[in-house]
Amino acid sequence: MEQDTPPSRLLPTVRLKPKAEARAIRHGFPWVYADELVTDRRTSSLAPGALAVLEDGERRALGLVTVNVKSKIIARMLDRNEEAVINQAWFEARLSRALAMRARLYDQPFYRLVHAEADGLPGLIIDRFGDVAVIQPNAAWAEAHLAPLTAAVIAVTGVTTVVKNGTGRSRGLEGLSEEMAVLAGAADGPLPVPMNGATYMADVMGGQKTGLFFDQRPNHAFAARLAKGARVLDVFTHVGGFALAALANGADSALAVDASAPALALAGQGAEASGFADRFTTRQGDAFEVLEALAEAGESYDLVICDPPAFAPAKPALEAGLRAYERLARLAAHVVAPGGYLVLCSCSHAADLQAFRNASARGIGRGGRRAQLIHTGFAGPDHPMLPQLAESAYLKALVFRLDG
Repeated sequence: MEQDTPPSRLLPTVRLKPKAEARAIRHGFPWVYADELVTDRRTSSLAPGALAVLEDGERRALGLVTVNVKSKIIARMLDRNEEAVINQAWFEARLSRALAMRARLYDQPFYRLVHAEADGLPGLIIDRFGDVAVIQPNAAWAEAHLAPLTAAVIAVTGVTTVVKNGTGRSRGLEGLSEEMAVLAGAADGPLPVPMNGATYMADVMGGQKTGLFFDQRPNHAFAARLAKGARVLDVFTHVGGFALAALANGADSALAVDASAPALALAGQGAEASGFADRFTTRQGDAFEVLEALAEAGESYDLVICDPPAFAPAKPALEAGLRAYERLARLAAHVVAPGGYLVLCSCSHAADLQAFRNASARGIGRGGRRAQLIHTGFAGPDHPMLPQLAESAYLKALVFRLDG
């Protein structure tokens, strides 16, 4: 039987230091950093993911938080009402609000249902693939409440299968082990996902993240507008990414490059399911090496897309990450046909839009090309941004037209 969280009077309290800025939290900022919180012996003894009532320096309640004293982000806001009870009904209310927006935006049930802090569920990701939901409980509090969360997902969405994807760097930071599990129903084989006129194959049990990246959907669509009659090169394609959307919009051919053989196999299955197999080819290898080899062979493409993993996932990696983005832009510029288009993407939290744009422009220039920036894209609306949290706007896509 589900156990409700005790009322606030039975929960521990944690308190901001007198000089900490409580106003930002009252106005919607969801995090408390370690140097802002009084960490006495009682607070330090709290288990990762414990619930507590957050107070300001004058002992006025600010809300209900989850605490992890091992993290630089020591507390995350769960509910402005410190009396809130974290049970199935609470999850159902949050999920219903999230679902209402997605149902308005999308005709079919394929989208990110919960985008962590932006949907009021810090450290929690849920992607929906029709009758299957994949939960990523990346925070200790979500792991501790997995049973009522799972029940709420089923009750609100009507899905029949729920998968737990317990992998990723953030779980380690929370003191959680890696684990894949089917929490309800059954998960059998890759799932077909219709998107932008193509069919993608999502491996929800063995693929990257939840099996598919919904965040690039609008950027796939924009690039596809440039693809009619074009030769397309899609680097870091994952399961077909930009390539399948381009083929759905009339590209003559698409070469998909990735280091992962399983990902390329899924991309090939997607091309087959979409009816594009005769125009779709793959090449396994390191992206930088493949771009160099294609340039040396004199190959050129009307549309080139590079959508790498995060080169700068955190501030210590920023300088090296920006150099990697610059190098990638330089190499990619060498294989863009005169008057062709180059799409460069970044999912690095630490690299803001201006820094990424500058690195990309430097790389294109070092590649001996001049460019016009014609479009800047971001994550789709099923990946909302919390206005008070810049980190929630992580994805950037730059579309350049290169000189003739």
